[in-house]
Amino acid sequence: MAKLNQIIAVEKGIKGKAHSELSDAYQQLQKQSQLAGISRNYRPKDEEGEQLPAESTKVQLKCDEVIRKVTDVLVELFDVTATKEWANCEARADVVVDGAVLVEKVPVTYLLFLEKQLVDLHTFVKKMPVLDASESWVFDASTDCWATEPVQTAKTKKIPRNHVKAEATEKHPAQVDVYYEDVMVGTWRTVKFSGALPAQRVNELTARVEKLQQAVKFAREEANNCKTEDRKIGRKVLGYLFG
Repeated sequence: MAKLNQIIAVEKGIKGKAHSELSDAYQQLQKQSQLAGISRNYRPKDEEGEQLPAESTKVQLKCDEVIRKVTDVLVELFDVTATKEWANCEARADVVVDGAVLVEKVPVTYLLFLEKQLVDLHTFVKKMPVLDASESWVFDASTDCWATEPVQTAKTKKIPRNHVKAEATEKHPAQVDVYYEDVMVGTWRTVKFSGALPAQRVNELTARVEKLQQAVKFAREEANNCKTEDRKIGRKVLGYLFG
């Protein structure tokens, strides 16, 4: 009595062989010339007539033989697939994380589904935006997101100033240069907000996904280790089709 993982291991090869044999048989049956044969014998009208050799061509391909060959190959495929699918209905295992059962008696087909979904979730979690490490963040309940401490910065404005280089006289106006001076006119109070996650949280989520991935793989291996009962389905089905 084979185990489910052994049946799965050989199924692919049997499936490939069956597909190849069926395709070859289909191609062969399209060659009408190989299905045809002939036998011709010449008899002259009288004894003095020309004697010609007999001609014959044998039938190279017979539909019944092709059907028998295809049937033998497909019977193997139908049986091994039936054995696997019937076993899949019974193959179950617990998903255990940190020594505790997370989900009980999960069918192997659902474990395969979980395994695929967790690959996508792992990518999703790993690409989560992370808070800028150069800032100090605290969670702000009022905005339901992360915020930095307020930062005060000065607001300046350029004010023109006059510099008298020479005083005015009766004959000449004063010589004045204009320059600009930065003068503080107020302050900015800045708070940055972010909907990203702390790096620690992203790392924690990633570790959880990876731990569950490992647990699901262990469960799948355990489920696939169950014993199978050989199912003989192919001969019945194909016997009906070609009987």
